[in-house]
Amino acid sequence: MFWLVESKDQFKLFADTNWGEVFIEIIPNSYLIHPTQNNVCALYIRPLISTKGFIVPLSHSETLNVNTTEINTMLHKFDSIYVRDKKEFLHYLPLKDLLDINQQNPPYIPELLQTHHIFNNRFPNKKDVNKIIPIVKHYEYCEEIYNNLKDKINGKINEFYNNKSSMVFNSIERNGLRVNREKFESHFHPIDGEYVYTQYNFKTLTGRPSNKFKGVNYAALNKENNSRESFIPRNDNFVEFDIGAYHPTLLAKLVDYDFGSEDIHTAFAKMYGVEYKKAKELTFKQLYGGVFDQYKDLEFFKKVQVYTDNLWEEFKEKGWIECPISKHRFVKEKMNEMKPQKLLNYLLQNLETAMNVHILWDIIKLLRNKKTKIVLYTYDSFLFDVDKEEEDVLGEIKELFNKYKLQIKTCYGSDYNFK
Repeated sequence: MFWLVESKDQFKLFADTNWGEVFIEIIPNSYLIHPTQNNVCALYIRPLISTKGFIVPLSHSETLNVNTTEINTMLHKFDSIYVRDKKEFLHYLPLKDLLDINQQNPPYIPELLQTHHIFNNRFPNKKDVNKIIPIVKHYEYCEEIYNNLKDKINGKINEFYNNKSSMVFNSIERNGLRVNREKFESHFHPIDGEYVYTQYNFKTLTGRPSNKFKGVNYAALNKENNSRESFIPRNDNFVEFDIGAYHPTLLAKLVDYDFGSEDIHTAFAKMYGVEYKKAKELTFKQLYGGVFDQYKDLEFFKKVQVYTDNLWEEFKEKGWIECPISKHRFVKEKMNEMKPQKLLNYLLQNLETAMNVHILWDIIKLLRNKKTKIVLYTYDSFLFDVDKEEEDVLGEIKELFNKYKLQIKTCYGSDYNFK
């Protein structure tokens, strides 16, 4: 049977076959362009009951191309669709019930063929270079991807990452960030237009997402060199919500310690008998490096020590621990040089991200059909591009943080530097 599905007869035969479960890989117009600004060149579809995959071209120069409407109809016939990266896939085809089988850490990242590199180097400014790369090379590339991932298809899929994280970070990426083009290019790289797009990777060791695209680390933008002035609102203002004392707050929940409504660092300052700034420094040193002897008898740290010891014993006995919200597992045999304090820190990072995904989920629902958008998320901070006629929604967003008993501080500005 053919592998290139291009004629009407071939497509009808392929579409009318009851394939059941399939693996699909998107072949975009270019692998170098952000998915939000890209389009589909072709689809690689590998039915699980087949001994080979098929290429269905949408806009390739060598082939006849299949009608998009017919493809969408066909895609809804499959029983299950497995993908390499659901967050990325959704930018091209917003299908329901996709199953991301590439959830392990580190995730499988396919290496482009030499042919791809040759064409990318020869045509560096061509935004649809994949249309002229021989279709057989795309087929070869996708067959290799499937062969590297096929053993994952029957594995357990983490529903939190598949159904929540993928959707949330896809949504933020689509919003983009408006920039002052001249300032952005002076600090980063040339661009087309006045928008740039983030790219979150939550398939990390702890589940805490990195956020890089085209060499720009959006999770760690420099605060000292004025590069943050490059980022400006499309509406009227930027508003940033920062969660205060996030890890101490989460740890207090884990060990069942109540700080009440008092600012947590103020409470620690009273415990230590020092000033506020010094208290913050002491607390973070102990959270990430272990409790100092002079403070080990404080009730909070006594509870933390008991929790840390129990966590470590569970890790040693079972060979893994499971995070409370995401159900992500830290597996002993996959983690080198693990120690009790390090394990606790990993758990806190995962819990932080999982809590934030729930918050982001609620925020995105709240902002649906509004001009105000969330445009950047970085660990304990949430950046909003706010329309002045919708400022009331900020109160509703604050209530979401209150629901999770999180203390926040707010910054306002006409750019991301917040001077």
